[in-house]
Amino acid sequence: MTVALITGANKGIGFETARQLTEAGYAVYLGARDAERGEKAAAEIGARFVHLDVTDDASVNAALATVEETEGRLDVLVNNAGVLVADPLDGPTALRVFDVNAVGIVRVTEAALPLLRRAENPRVVNVSSSLGSFWVNTNPDRVEHGMFLPLYAASKAAASMLTVQYAKAYADIRFNAVEPGPTATDMTAGFGIDDIAGPPAESAKIVVRLATLDLDVPTGTLQDKDGELAW
Repeated sequence: MTVALITGANKGIGFETARQLTEAGYAVYLGARDAERGEKAAAEIGARFVHLDVTDDASVNAALATVEETEGRLDVLVNNAGVLVADPLDGPTALRVFDVNAVGIVRVTEAALPLLRRAENPRVVNVSSSLGSFWVNTNPDRVEHGMFLPLYAASKAAASMLTVQYAKAYADIRFNAVEPGPTATDMTAGFGIDDIAGPPAESAKIVVRLATLDLDVPTGTLQDKDGELAW
């Protein structure tokens, strides 16, 4: 059975990704920092809950230790946990946003690497954003061109670059970043995308597609529903 770990998975895209992978027969570990919500979400879809706060090293290490003890390996890691904060635009807020959206990827990925390298076809999917793409932000034909979310955009650019760097460092692991599309979630409410936002289940399909790739597919890419997206 293929083993997957998803961070920030008690709701939204993470939850739908966990549900779809569970339905596909994967052994899914649903990571969440809120134990009550995480346990409820995992029970709803038949996944296994692990307490995982991507901003806390001890929590991350304990979650991966649980996977190691039970499974001995990890086939798929989905770094989904993220925050969207528009203001205040100051140092403490920047540290918080980057800690979750970028540093959290490093914490979880580094802890997971020993288990990923035991898998036959290891894959890592980092949930990024088109707002982290320089091409998108400078293209007046894109809706993102008119959006001002500097901390979120910069942290997602960092997430995408981490994807590229990890892909260069580990040729035996497929690392890809994903732009899931505008999605109606608690995180995006009030940010002016309600009229174009789709359901989390649709966005999760893009994540699942990248999470189920074979070894002979690209690595180090940023992809959306239409395929590779320019950096």
